[in-house]
Amino acid sequence: MTTEADVLAELRRLRVRMPQLAGALAISTDGVVLASDTGRAPEESKEHTDRLVSLTLSVLGPASHLTAVGGRGGFRELLIRGELGYTAIYGAGPSAVLALLAGPRVNVGRLHLEARRAGARIGDLVDDALGALERPEAT
Repeated sequence: MTTEADVLAELRRLRVRMPQLAGALAISTDGVVLASDTGRAPEESKEHTDRLVSLTLSVLGPASHLTAVGGRGGFRELLIRGELGYTAIYGAGPSAVLALLAGPRVNVGRLHLEARRAGARIGDLVDDALGALERPEAT
């Protein structure tokens, strides 16, 4: 399995465990979509995903800076509550983030628990893939 397929499988498992999720997206910190499961038709998905990536990365910088300036260490997560539900961003290792869209009736504690676990697994997958790219091949 490729890293993209592995990350997508993790997103799908997360959405099965959390049916209140309307979408899940794994993004590298430099803006590459690693995998997306937004539940939208393909023609809508690209534009929707691009907007989510852009907005996720635009809030990631200030959120990371705020935790650092506040003496709280590196970025871990951000939860935004809107009238129709939640948008949450979780660190997924040093090179990726997990962005989630959840309905208003989601159990926020369970969302945190499941998303942190999924983020850790996605971070491991991404770090393993990046490590494999950096290692010279054996002769």
